[in-house]
Amino acid sequence: MSCSCLQIDLWPCQFQILYISSNLMKVQGIEVNMNEGGVTHTRGGKPWLILPAGYLGSSFWGMVLIISSANSTATRVAAACLGASLLIVLLIFAKNWFLRFLCLGFICFLVVVWVLQELTPVHLLRYVILFIGVMNCLFSVYDIYDDLIARRVNTSDAEKFAELYSCPCNGLAWGVIWGIISFMFLCASVYIGLVILS
Repeated sequence: MSCSCLQIDLWPCQFQILYISSNLMKVQGIEVNMNEGGVTHTRGGKPWLILPAGYLGSSFWGMVLIISSANSTATRVAAACLGASLLIVLLIFAKNWFLRFLCLGFICFLVVVWVLQELTPVHLLRYVILFIGVMNCLFSVYDIYDDLIARRVNTSDAEKFAELYSCPCNGLAWGVIWGIISFMFLCASVYIGLVILS
């Protein structure tokens, strides 16, 4: 099975890998292309959980990063997890050079920001993690709107989802549902982050 996660950032595919790994399925590889987005190639599993994981996973991880940026220790843990997941993708799952370059660039960037955090009075790590989290949440909402609602790509995950499962919803309806869930993740992260800071 090949699930397309039509987003440029790496979090959607990494969320799919996390879900797939937790259910003893096989990830055959990941590709990220400059023009279209990414694809996670899998074997086995439940498509009804894998297909929305690309879009909703980006919002979920964005929410986790936004909440983590409210605390100094949690920010370091989030940065370490982000770096480790990028390293795993780089060494094990990356199938093309663009994805390898993207992972390596983000790893180097995180290392530089972390070193600045620890050795100088410049403390940017919290803001970098917050920015990446907000970017993931906002981009997920935008990408769901663009791919699933406005343009209606026939090969989208929502269209595949609607084809696989007989229900009254088509790909557009699943796009709206996933968009609402994604926006709820964004709202929850802002609310929880503000509660932690106050």
